Amino acid sequence: MEPRLQEDPRAAARIAGCSLADLGPVALEATRAAAIACQRWIGRGDGASADGAATQAMRVALGRAPGLGTVVVGEGAKDEAPMLFDGERLGAQAGVEFDIAVDPLECTTLCAKGLPGSLATIAFAAPGTMATLAAAFYMDKLVGPPGLRGVLDLSQPPEANLERAGAVLAKPVRELRVVVLDKPRHERLIERLRRAGAAVMTPPDGDVAGALAALLPDGDADLLMGTGGTPEGIMIACAVEALGGFMQARLAPQRPDEAEALARQGLSTERIYELEELVRGEGLFVATGVTGGRLLRRPWPDAGQVFTESLLIAAGCARRVIQPGSLESSGWFPALRCAGATHPYEDGSR
Repeated sequence: MEPRLQEDPRAAARIAGCSLADLGPVALEATRAAAIACQRWIGRGDGASADGAATQAMRVALGRAPGLGTVVVGEGAKDEAPMLFDGERLGAQAGVEFDIAVDPLECTTLCAKGLPGSLATIAFAAPGTMATLAAAFYMDKLVGPPGLRGVLDLSQPPEANLERAGAVLAKPVRELRVVVLDKPRHERLIERLRRAGAAVMTPPDGDVAGALAALLPDGDADLLMGTGGTPEGIMIACAVEALGGFMQARLAPQRPDEAEALARQGLSTERIYELEELVRGEGLFVATGVTGGRLLRRPWPDAGQVFTESLLIAAGCARRVIQPGSLESSGWFPALRCAGATHPYEDGSR
C-alpha cells in the first residue's frame, strides 16, 4: 500500500489566495498554547498529565484556525489518545485546507523529569501530501543539511555515510558530529560510529531537536541517525523540505503487534522513503520550547506577561519568534509567577 499523496500539492496549498505559509500564526498559537499548558507538570514525574494538558490546549487552539486541518499523523494508537487522533478535523469549514502532523509534547519523559529538551511541535502541509503511515510507530531516519542531498543512502553502512558526508562537508570523519538517541536499540550503531572516528551525541530523547541540530546552519551537529517516532519523522520531513535538506526514512517496528499491523497494511520495512515520499511540496514546521535548552527557551513570566520562544520553519527560512501574552488569558500556573529576567520582544531571524 502506497502512502497517500496528492498530484498537485502546491496548488492544493493555496485556496482563495491563501498560502500554506500564511498559516504560520495558527501553528505558533497551537504550540505556544501547548507549551504553556504543561508548565505546571514539569518535574512532577507525571508525563501523561503533561502530555494530556499539552494536547488539550493544542486542540483548542487548532479549533480556532481560519482553515480546516486534518490530523494525518497524530497522538493516535501509540499513545491511546482521545484527542488529535489520526483523521480528526479541526478549524473552520471554509478557507485553506491543510494536513497536520503533531506531537504536542515531544520528549514527555524529559518534561516529567524537569530536564531540558522538551518541545511542543507541529507541522502543516497541503492536503494529501503527508504520507499516511498511522500503523507505523517508529522509523529509521537519516537527516542532514542541503549539501548531502543525493549523497547519503540509508541502505548503506553508517561508516560509508560518514565518509560521504565528510567528503561533501569538507570535514574529516573525526570532526563529524552525529546525533543518535541513547536507546538500547542504538548501542551497536553508536559503537560503530565512534569506532569510525565520529563524535556521537546521545540525548535520552528528542530526535526532532537532533534533526534540527543537523539541519540548521547554526546547529551543532552534522547528521541525525537512528530510530525514532514516526510522528516526529513526518514533522522533521516538513522542516527538511522547507529548508531544502536531506532525509531518508525506513519503517522500523519495535514490537510484534506493530510489525503485524504494518504487514496487514502492506507497508514494507525494507522500503526506503525519500523526502518527497514523506511530504511532497510545501511544508511548515513550528516548535516552541517547553523545558528550555540550547534550541529554545522555556516560557517565562515578566511584567505581567508570559513569553514563549518558538522556531518557525517555512519557505526556505527559519525564524526564532518570541511572543508575549497575558498571564491570565494564557492560564499560566500561578505558582510560577516569579520575577523573570527581562527579555525584549523579538520577531525575526538569528
